Amino acid sequence: MSRPEHIGPADIFYNDTEAHKYTSNNRVISIQKEMSTRAMELLMLPEDTPAFILDVGCGSGLSGEAITEKGHYWVGMDISPSMLAVALDKEVEGDLLLTDIGQGVPFRAGVFDGVISISVLQWLCNADKVHHNPFRRLKRFFTLLYSSMRNGTRAVFQVYPETPRQMEIITEQATRCGFTGGVVVDYPNSTKAKKIFLCLFAGGSGAVPQSLPPAYGSDDTSTVAYSNERLTDRKRKRGSEMSKREWIQNKKQKRRAQGRNVVSDSKYTGRKRKPKF
Repeated sequence: MSRPEHIGPADIFYNDTEAHKYTSNNRVISIQKEMSTRAMELLMLPEDTPAFILDVGCGSGLSGEAITEKGHYWVGMDISPSMLAVALDKEVEGDLLLTDIGQGVPFRAGVFDGVISISVLQWLCNADKVHHNPFRRLKRFFTLLYSSMRNGTRAVFQVYPETPRQMEIITEQATRCGFTGGVVVDYPNSTKAKKIFLCLFAGGSGAVPQSLPPAYGSDDTSTVAYSNERLTDRKRKRGSEMSKREWIQNKKQKRRAQGRNVVSDSKYTGRKRKPKF
């Protein structure tokens, strides 16, 4: 079965027909509510204190209903007019905003006490239009999301990464924008029940300022923590696996493949320059 993001952009795929099917399927509603409740649990919000939550990719408001049941206030953003129309018909409690999350989060700084997102983030890894650059769109989204969150709060994203590399791209862009956190995998040994949650921390100090909650359905923690320290894999690879000359030639070859004008190689390529007389 094809993944939805392979069929077309989200605003086109989730048309009136798909929006109706999505919100009338009891199995989909049950799974969505279960994942939303789990995401709210991973936020670890203070009990008996109403919070203001951002629902990224709110769709028809199924995840928003889970937020309302917990006694919190929320605002949702989504790119599909059809899904938001269903949410309006249902008269959900939260406010709704039609926008593309790849363009950023259009809210003032420090306004949200938490952020949840269900099955949305992997859409940013696709270039649905000619001018779409997944790296830039992820960076803009995480940069503005970070600024809109209060210091010390969390964002929880339930994601369906197509490949491990896709997950690496997402986490790398998040850390470059200041987030720390990690990944919680529920039921890691089950093909159908396995759920991946990316838990991000805004603010705080230290490599991992907050602890990750335990995962469901496993004897071990099934969590992977990471920090916002810049990755040094490229530097290690440059020093250990290849010489300086090989690294420069490899970089030149990539630029030639991009159609750029590159200076030709010579016997002096990669040599250390002597000090001036």
